[in-house]
This record gives sequence, C-alpha cells and structure tokens, in this order.
Amino acid sequence: MSLLRRRRAPPPPPSHIDGSVASPASVVEEKDDKEKKAKGKEVKGRWSCWDSCCWLIGCICTAWWLLLFLYNAMPPSFPQYVTEAITGPMSDPPGLKLRKEGLRARHPVVFVPGIVTGGLELWEGHHCAEGLFRKRLWGGTFGEIYKRPLCWVEHMSLDNESGLDPPGIRIRPVTGLVAADYFAPGYFVWAVLIANLARIGYEEKTMYMAAYDWRLSFQNTEVRDQTLSRIKSNIELMVATNGGNKVVVIPHSMGVLYFLHFMKWVEEPAPTGGGGGGGWCAKHIKAVMNIGGPFLGVPKAVTGLFSAEAKDVAVARAIAPGVLDSDFLGLQTLRYVMHMTRTWDSTMSMLPKGGDTIWGGLDWSPEEGYECTSKKLKINDSHVYNDSDSENGKSQPHHINYGRIISFGKDVAEMSSSKIERIEFRDAVKGSNLGHTNASCNDVWTEYHEFGVGGAKAVADYKVYTAGSMLDLLHFVAPKMMQRGSAHFSYGIADNLDDPKYSHYKYWSNPLETKLPQAPDMEIYSMYGVGIPTERAYVYKLSPSSECNIPFQIDTSAEGGSDQSCLQGGVFLANGDETVPVLSAGYMCAKGWRGKTRFNPSGIKTYIREYDHAPPANLLEGRGTQSGAHVDIMGNFALIEDIIRVAAGATGEDLGGDQVYSDIFKWSERINLHL
Repeated sequence: MSLLRRRRAPPPPPSHIDGSVASPASVVEEKDDKEKKAKGKEVKGRWSCWDSCCWLIGCICTAWWLLLFLYNAMPPSFPQYVTEAITGPMSDPPGLKLRKEGLRARHPVVFVPGIVTGGLELWEGHHCAEGLFRKRLWGGTFGEIYKRPLCWVEHMSLDNESGLDPPGIRIRPVTGLVAADYFAPGYFVWAVLIANLARIGYEEKTMYMAAYDWRLSFQNTEVRDQTLSRIKSNIELMVATNGGNKVVVIPHSMGVLYFLHFMKWVEEPAPTGGGGGGGWCAKHIKAVMNIGGPFLGVPKAVTGLFSAEAKDVAVARAIAPGVLDSDFLGLQTLRYVMHMTRTWDSTMSMLPKGGDTIWGGLDWSPEEGYECTSKKLKINDSHVYNDSDSENGKSQPHHINYGRIISFGKDVAEMSSSKIERIEFRDAVKGSNLGHTNASCNDVWTEYHEFGVGGAKAVADYKVYTAGSMLDLLHFVAPKMMQRGSAHFSYGIADNLDDPKYSHYKYWSNPLETKLPQAPDMEIYSMYGVGIPTERAYVYKLSPSSECNIPFQIDTSAEGGSDQSCLQGGVFLANGDETVPVLSAGYMCAKGWRGKTRFNPSGIKTYIREYDHAPPANLLEGRGTQSGAHVDIMGNFALIEDIIRVAAGATGEDLGGDQVYSDIFKWSERINLHL
C-alpha cells in the first residue's frame, strides 16, 4: 500500500473578503469572465484586411485635404516661384508680351471647337434622367457617367435611322465661351488662348464661340439647330459693330472640316445654303487659322468605327483580356461605346479622304523612308528638310507599308504584295448571327450582331485594306451606319469641280471635292504639332470567339523589335501631333491649295506653321507651353503669339511665312494629284 499515492484533496473554494465561502456557481462565472477578457484581448490585437483598407483610405483622405489646404493657403505666386527656382525665369505669357509691344485688339475672333471638346446639356430626357435639366451630360465633371452609365449612353446616342434626336430626348450644345474653354475641371481647351487675347483688349463682344452639336452631321446642325445660320449672323454682326474689320476664324480639329463646310454653305443659295452670295467670305473673313486640322481624315477614325479602338484602348484590352468587350460584371464597355459612337455621324467626316492617291497603296506611301528614331532639325522657313543621312546610306530605314491601313497579321503588313493571297469579301455570305444565342447581346445592339462568323472570316481572309478598300470594308461590317454617312460625306477626288453634282452638301467638307471661296485677300493657315508618334496603320487579328464580342481587335503583340521601332503594340506610327498625321494636316496648304489650283481658283495665300513638340520639363509646368500634342497645343505660347499677331492685323508674311520642321513638302511632292 505504500506504493499507492495519497489522493490530494481539492483546494478549498475561495472565500470573500467578509470571510464567507464562494459558491461553485460564482466560481464558474468568474472563470467565464476571465475567458471572455482573454478572448477580447485576442480580438483587439488581431489586424484584419478591412482595418488596413480603412487605414489606407483615411491616410489618403487626410493627405489630400492637407495638400488642398496648403494649396489654397499658399500665395498665388508660390507655384511660379518654385518653377522659376527649378527651371529659371519664366517668359511672359504671349498676351502680356505683345501688349508691351503695343498690340491691341483689332479683328473680331471666332472659335470653332472640334469633336468632343464642346459641352452638351440636357433639355429633355427619359425618366432615368430626372433632375438633369440643363445639366451637362458631356464636359464638366462627367459625374452622370458614374452615377447612371446606361442612362447616360441612352441619352448621348442619336437615332440610328435619322442621325437626329431619339424620341423624347433633346441634348443641345452649351453656348458662350464656357462651351469649350475647359473640357473638364483643370483641363483647358480654349481657356489659355482666350485669356491671352483678353490681355490685349479682347472681350466677349469681340470673341465668339461657334458651339455646335459635334455628334451630328454638319448639314444636320443646320437642319435641327440652325447653327450655320447663327454663325453667319454672328459673324455679320461682329464685322458691323467693329468698324468693318473682318473676323479671324480659329477652328480646331474636326472644327476645321466643319468650317470648311460652312464656307461653302454660306455662299450657296437657299434652301440648302445660306444665301450669302459669292463674295460673302471675301467681305467678312480676314484669315482662317486652322489648328490640328484633319483635312484629309485620320486613320484612327477607321479603327474607332471598325472595332471601337485606338492605340490606348488596344493596350487596355491586352492587359485585361475580355474585360472591356465581354459580359464581365455586366459592363460590356466596348459594345456600349461602339453602339453610341456609331450613331454619331460626325465621326465619319474624319475617315481618310483621297483613297490610295493620297494615303498610298499596297507597296508605297508618301512617308516612304520616315524614321521614327530621327529627330528633325528646326527649320524656320519654307525649305524642305533634307534627310541626308538616309539618302546617303548612313542610316537606311526599315521599309514600312503605311498604305496598308489595316493588315491582318504582322507578316501580312510586311511581306511583298505579290505574296499576299487574298479572298474577296464584298460578296461573302455573312453567316449566322453572332448574338443569336445570348440574350445579353440584345441589351447592347451593334451591327456585328447581324454580321455572323462567316462575315468575320471573310474580312480577315482579305488580309489587307488600303484607304481605297477601307470604305468597302466599313460598308460591309456596318451598312446601316455607312448608309447614313454616305448621305452626308464623301471621300473621293473630284475629276471636274464644275460638275453640278458637287453642289451637294456631302462634298463640302472634303477639300478634294470642293473649291475654296473667291476671296483672294483671305489667308488660310495650317497650324499643327509635329515630333510625336502618331497612329498611321494597324495590325489586326480576330478576337477570341464569343457570341457577343466585337470580332476584331488590334494585335498588340505585333512589335517592331525595339522601343524605337515604328511598330509598337500593333500600331505603325508616323510623324504628327498624336492624333492627326502630318500628311493630313499639311498637304492642302503645302500643295493642294498652294497658289492658284483647281481647288483654290482665286489663289488664296496659304501658310504652314508647324510647332515642334517639347514636353514639359517638370510636373509644375502642367501640360507645358511648347507642346505639339493635338489638344495641348492650345496652350503653346508660340502658336498663341502667332494667332494674336494675326488678330491684331499681321499677315502671314509678317509672321515669316512657313515654319516647317517635318518633311511635308517632300511627301506632298510624291502625291500624283492633278491640280
């Protein structure tokens, strides 16, 4: 028994302070309390992902409000002081500089905004747009895109049959200088130019923003809103109330084509024209100073209508495959974009004009020999840049077939045309509908839903499309859209401009199918940026099969082999302002209208003013004062100075004539066009 341990007695229950013994129930309660306290400490000590997110958002908001407070509290001159400390003394703004030289307001100024830069507001809408009367649906903060995106798309789309307002919806252009001074808060368009003109004495009675609904075809802006008549009346009033001084007109981007249409419309007899007579432009217009004008169209207009893409969108599709063009989260983003933009007839005004004669064919293009790596020397006169290095064989450029605007495959874009096997697509049977089995496709209808797999294959089997076959391609993939567009725009080259058919308004925005007015004292300027890689041709592929997908997309895997190659992300790049190639912006003033030609019978003087792109040196410079980019050029000090000098009475000769940095004269000479 000695080996057996004595059982230890249980400890006595704890007693209270007064000596009483605690009951077993109270012991259990105290034990539970201790466990809860220990568990609470564990919970408090654990850091969840939600806590991290809240902490990060709090830090960002705190930092944002602190920076905002400091920005509003600092003296107005502080940003300029910091910039000058980094980059040196800043030059005076052009308006202040020219005021010191004694320049004052003389000729009234008319601004003609381009596509998408003018504000649009709601005047009548459906139930989903309740509370938005006279609120901006385009421009400003774009808040309604995030709050009610489907309602916004519905209201921004035009009728697919008429190209005018859908039933129950009225969206109209914002009027006044505020219509396009800023595109969005902090993102200027015309504001810098307006401010500099004000410095030499201009005010609202001597400046007029010719705002229009940029979604409509040009003639339909007159049919629906009488916009062309309003522009005519305002110009007549400005001339009459400013001592007979003619106006200086400053169109930008698509506004260049719109005002070209206006100059023909205003002299044509009513009812299709303005009834101003043959001398109206000569009597009322001193100069037309076109900024970034797509006179002969832009290749990116083709891809926008073909696959709702440009270079940046193609990169986004490659980074997140299927997100933009699938049912992911129910977004169907690209199909909404295509559905909406294909109702905007104005976009068809910017399709390439002149066919293969202007843009090149399968084996040639005017820009033959262009090197994306070369940096042109500055030339401040009308002499043609001589690319001596290339011509002497020091740097032989890689041959680029810019004339092949769309190629299905990189190999097709680069091989000899004799080796390309093409199957005709124009009479192909399109096959079964792409969207017949997926109900969600019907929510975002595009013409591709009636296109069929057979149609997509036929397009890809044709391999390559030039400017000459591109129109047939668009007629094949979007017949309803092109039927509307063909009634308002034309893309050819006139054989005989005296043919009565060219009195139809669909020819008036094509400089190759219409004459300039009889106004020998008027001047026309083409002012645009150079030195920025600009979209010129594309490599395509078929999209992954899907019932609802847009069946084609830019092949971003097609690369040229180096960062300095002209082929980047499926896009062949040429010289331009990032949107408009030099060829389109400069040809008419370099050759098509230079001197007396059949397109310029009165010999209106034309000038080319190119602005070599220089990006901002630091973030404090914002978008820069020497930018040549398509919109940022509106803040280019050199361009603004040229405009102010002409508005104050100078001529093109006073400015020094042509200012050329590109090969536009050499390229123009390669185009075999009867003038």
